[in-house]
Amino acid sequence: MEDFITILLQSLVTTAWVIVLGRVLMSWVDPQFERPLGQFLFSLTEPFLAPIRNILPQAGMFDFSPLVLLIGLGLLMRVTWFL
Repeated sequence: MEDFITILLQSLVTTAWVIVLGRVLMSWVDPQFERPLGQFLFSLTEPFLAPIRNILPQAGMFDFSPLVLLIGLGLLMRVTWFL
């Protein structure tokens, strides 16, 4: 049972990481998120990125919240490997 929970947690964290990375890559192609895929990725990731964005200081036109979330998910991914 523990193996199932560990694998499920690893899968969820990996999926979240890929979705955030997809949003970052999509922002280069469709910065306004007007296409359906962009809107979908925006709606999935914005609830997690908005609080991070509110905590981080303004960095001009750069948004570092996806980077912070990707690093956090990467650390969580590493922790789940040791479970």
